[in-house]
Amino acid sequence: METWSLLETFSNFDIKKNEPLSAHTNTRVGGPADYAFWPTSLDELRQVVRYAKANEIPVTVLGNASNLIIGDQGLTGVVIFLTKLNQITVQGTELRAEAGAMIIDLAQFAQTKALSGLEWAAGIPGSVGGAVYMNAGAYGGQVDGWLKTAEVLTTDGEIKTLTNDDLDFSYRYSSVQTTGDILIAASFSLQNGNATEILAQMEDFNERRASRQPLEFPSCGSVFKRPTGFFAGRLIMDAGLQGYMVGGAQVSIKHAGFIVNRGQASGADYIAVIKHVQAVVRDKFDVNLEPEVRILGE
Repeated sequence: METWSLLETFSNFDIKKNEPLSAHTNTRVGGPADYAFWPTSLDELRQVVRYAKANEIPVTVLGNASNLIIGDQGLTGVVIFLTKLNQITVQGTELRAEAGAMIIDLAQFAQTKALSGLEWAAGIPGSVGGAVYMNAGAYGGQVDGWLKTAEVLTTDGEIKTLTNDDLDFSYRYSSVQTTGDILIAASFSLQNGNATEILAQMEDFNERRASRQPLEFPSCGSVFKRPTGFFAGRLIMDAGLQGYMVGGAQVSIKHAGFIVNRGQASGADYIAVIKHVQAVVRDKFDVNLEPEVRILGE
């Protein structure tokens, strides 16, 4: 029997009960959250995190909900969306962004200040917090190459500043994935550049992305990590899996590394396609495809 009283305790906060997560994920799949919360300040976030810990309420933190799949049963406890914590500031060649800011917006802001280093992020649909959490990258660039520090809120409600080394970055990994800390802001050390040249580079990357990726359908982005010595998309294509479909979830015909929602897909459809792709690629090529996408509430 649920005994939480989030709505009553924080009646002036933006909290919704039984909120369908499919309304907020890029895949357009996902069951309901017991509670969904959009903090408008760090103090609000800290209050709810401390309350959740004291009452043993599970907490899931999401940014733009772009690189994840949520199961049809939804998520227990409180799901925190950081999208309203999105301020970006600049001092010299250093940019600081709150975790809910979109990484695309950060790249565009950097361009307006003639700061180079984030061109690769121009088309990534995630948040700054999600990008740091996953050590996101594209076109030869990656978060760990430019991040100076990250600010986190611990499960005890304390704020810590972590250095690049503290985050123990590796391919699609940061230490925050294991500590349970909540990313609240990140600072990037960039380089002075030419705004026109930076814009041209960003536009080139975005044109390449549009020509190669199935941006016309909802998706979670690249589904699998790159296996050592291989490319996931190439393996899936060579296995003859492009177009493979369960329910409304389909291995993209345009880019085999993507699974798109062709209409009314469920979380179970997505998970079934992922498992099938893994099994076929393992059988044909003896390669284990590890999901890059987060799968929650399976």
